[in-house]
Amino acid sequence: MAAQGKSVCCWWVFLTLIIVLVSVGGSQCAEFNDYFYPSWAEDHVMYEGQMLKLKLDNISGAGFASKSTYLFGKANVQIKLVAGDSAGTVTAFYMSSQGDQHDEFDFEFLGNKSGEPYIVQTNVYSQGVGKREQRLYLWFDPTQDFHSYSLLWNRHQVVFMVDDVPIRVFKNRENETGLAYPQRQAMGVYSSIWNADDWATQGGLVKTDWSHAPFIASYRNFSIDACEYKGPQSMSECSSSSSSSSWWWDQAAYDSLDGKQRLKLRWVHDKYMIYDYCRDSTRFSTPQPECAQRI
Repeated sequence: MAAQGKSVCCWWVFLTLIIVLVSVGGSQCAEFNDYFYPSWAEDHVMYEGQMLKLKLDNISGAGFASKSTYLFGKANVQIKLVAGDSAGTVTAFYMSSQGDQHDEFDFEFLGNKSGEPYIVQTNVYSQGVGKREQRLYLWFDPTQDFHSYSLLWNRHQVVFMVDDVPIRVFKNRENETGLAYPQRQAMGVYSSIWNADDWATQGGLVKTDWSHAPFIASYRNFSIDACEYKGPQSMSECSSSSSSSSWWWDQAAYDSLDGKQRLKLRWVHDKYMIYDYCRDSTRFSTPQPECAQRI
């Protein structure tokens, strides 16, 4: 009986382990319909199993949007960008609120001529004001495989991440600078592909070559781990400043980058950044207030 009991016990341990592994894997591989819906040009949105594709041709681009809006949390998706000559195209992954005074966090992947590297442009809007662009190259070819692109947002900072490597941080310096920090408007999560050959590649000098169409961006492993906005009461429910808050992004560990993350951010900026609005004296004769203190 002891041997049989031990065997049964081992079987239940094994079964429990399998259930846990399946559960964890499932939480990381949500399907498109769990979070999103096609927001425009549905005939240019294609499904292939757990993968979704957005198509751009000379008729239309395409996009999708989250079913809900959120106030703080993390949004992540894996994208494989348009391969080959994608000059003039832009693929975007972003969070945004609505209205003229909207807040917004942007990833914009600017198409390139064949053989040239992709440029990733990030931007932050606060109460309808943007013009906070940074541009950088990636340390891999984003057209060859899927890579993760994430936005982490809490009361202290917004962190743009590529494969969990921070590439940009926008800190809450509202008290020091007077610049409103995005924390009062719920945001949806969006992605799209469109033609932007008036500015996207070499400032608009290189136009879209439609003989290479359709241009396809592929997506998988959608994830939104965030506080869903359900009305005015969510302002307090999603923004708890209590140390006992149940939201993981409210914990002290996420108030700022840790030492390793700061080193990674510095590495990205030193090796791959090609434009920073904070260093553009032509556009801004007086540096923007948030540029005085950098990570």
